[in-house]
Amino acid sequence: MYIDSHCHFDFDVFDGQRDALMSRCLASGVGGFLVPATTHASWSKLASLIVHYPEWRAAYGLHPYFLRDAKLSQIDLLGEQCDADRVVGVGEIGLDCWPDAVDMAVQIDFFSRQLSVAKSLQLPVIVHARKSYDLVLKCIKNVRFQNGGVIHAFNGSIEQAKGFLDFGFVLGIGGTITYPRAKKAHRVLAALDSKAFVLETDSPDMPLKGFQGEINTPLSIPIIAQCAATIRTENVEQIAIQTCDNLLRVFPKWNEGSL
Repeated sequence: MYIDSHCHFDFDVFDGQRDALMSRCLASGVGGFLVPATTHASWSKLASLIVHYPEWRAAYGLHPYFLRDAKLSQIDLLGEQCDADRVVGVGEIGLDCWPDAVDMAVQIDFFSRQLSVAKSLQLPVIVHARKSYDLVLKCIKNVRFQNGGVIHAFNGSIEQAKGFLDFGFVLGIGGTITYPRAKKAHRVLAALDSKAFVLETDSPDMPLKGFQGEINTPLSIPIIAQCAATIRTENVEQIAIQTCDNLLRVFPKWNEGSL
């Protein structure tokens, strides 16, 4: 079985095709889905959907790129939101250095506060880190956060990877590795310990090579796994088993629900 460690299956683009797509995923061996929220407004939809899909697990948080309409008071609601069946972590949270993102001081405030909530709940986190790995690691150290989680869509150096691994994180590996030009990502993936990474799609974003312009879905996970196996000169069954084990290790509440 494969697990997609990061997919936005709750997004509106999947409305009307979600059940059919779920059936196709299960038939393809993708049997687990971690769905992180992005905004406070999206929490209720995800909470209502997860009731209908026993294969899903949820995380709740405020995504750094969508903070323009966010309020600090929403963080006060995070603890209660995370105290529900099939909620395994806090996320998607983090820092985004894209040019049109909100002020970094605001991002750091939201990120640090959400890390503190996760720390108090003893939950792992799903971290969005775009061009911000060193800043993210600094925040993790400042909060003394020790519950680990996933660094989503990791594309940093092996030194940055080691920094996160030392804090109990694993690295999210997705469609980027299907592009031949992604030489650094290939080198890092080849050098990682087998316990250091999980598979993800970031559906509906981050399309694989050959699928540009199309809506990405968790059906991409077996392709990503095969690419990872080629890069690491392992068999794809090893990749499937190890990445599932890694995810279950990092998110210990996963099996409290039915899968």
